[in-house]
Amino acid sequence: MIEKIKVSIKNIDEKLNRIYFFVQDTKGNAKASIRYIYEMALTLKDNGHNVIMLYEKKEYTPVTSWLKGSYDELQHQTLEGQNLAIAPEDVLVIPEIFGFIMEQVKNLPCGKIVLCQAYDHILETLAPGGTWEQYGFFKCITTSEEQKDYINSLMRHVSVDIIEPTLHTNFEPSKFPAKTLIGVSAREQREGLNIIKQFYLKYPQYRFFTFKDLRGLSQDDFAKGLQDCLLGVWIDPTSGFGTFPLECMKSGVPVVGKVPNLKPSWMSEKNGIWIENQNQMVDVIADVVQTWLEDNVLEDLYTEGFNTAEKFTNQENFKTSVIDIFESFINKRKEAFEAQVTQETV
Repeated sequence: MIEKIKVSIKNIDEKLNRIYFFVQDTKGNAKASIRYIYEMALTLKDNGHNVIMLYEKKEYTPVTSWLKGSYDELQHQTLEGQNLAIAPEDVLVIPEIFGFIMEQVKNLPCGKIVLCQAYDHILETLAPGGTWEQYGFFKCITTSEEQKDYINSLMRHVSVDIIEPTLHTNFEPSKFPAKTLIGVSAREQREGLNIIKQFYLKYPQYRFFTFKDLRGLSQDDFAKGLQDCLLGVWIDPTSGFGTFPLECMKSGVPVVGKVPNLKPSWMSEKNGIWIENQNQMVDVIADVVQTWLEDNVLEDLYTEGFNTAEKFTNQENFKTSVIDIFESFINKRKEAFEAQVTQETV
């Protein structure tokens, strides 16, 4: 037993231990939450760590179909038809929605981390009264202070760290005037469609304005499509961070949004038009359209929005946070192994 523990310590010292990221297959659809995981994984790989992206099924669609970057350099593995060989020095990172996977790996001796980007999914696959702790997950990484507070209220013995997402560099203001195009991002497609239908019924004089669903586009197509818009419309009541409105702001596009249940700290009265009652949204959109036609949109919506978005563009801060948090977690496990060796040899 002591010799096995010494091997684990040696593997950590030489960065031979593996960090597994369990990833959802999006079937080729772009998702900011998956990009966040891959950016985290690539940061660790570039810092010398042994990173493996873990999928459930043999047949999966690589993210490189919609995500530009060096992500194909990451090693990929599937659970289907294979025995996952995990050593005590390894780390397994599971998104919050996969409670059933947490239950399956509860007896594995490795380090375990919950990656929570969507607080609304925490309890979805847990049994009533179930906790992450009972499956051996005492560490969590999330994206905002608001989500951290919510997690702490439920999982009281879990340590929570925050790594804020960053905005990709391809989001930037267009060099050309905006078109009569309104970009829409809604968690539920029916909500976006309802807004569009209500708008045309209530304001037929603005029928020459076109709405565009921006979900599911590749990273490049999404950024280019957003540049053409005069306005972004955001409906996501259970958002844990709010990537879309920040991408709008970075692209020089004003935002009309429904205030989510967890109001993000970056949201202010000046960087967007935020409403509590979704039924008022079409009226607000019509007001913005009219002021745009009159070339009278408040300058603050552009300047304050851009300044807010700029706070989430520092890639180096993101990388530093990722490396510090993961290496701290791994080093604490190493210290526990060393203490065990000392205890056994006394």
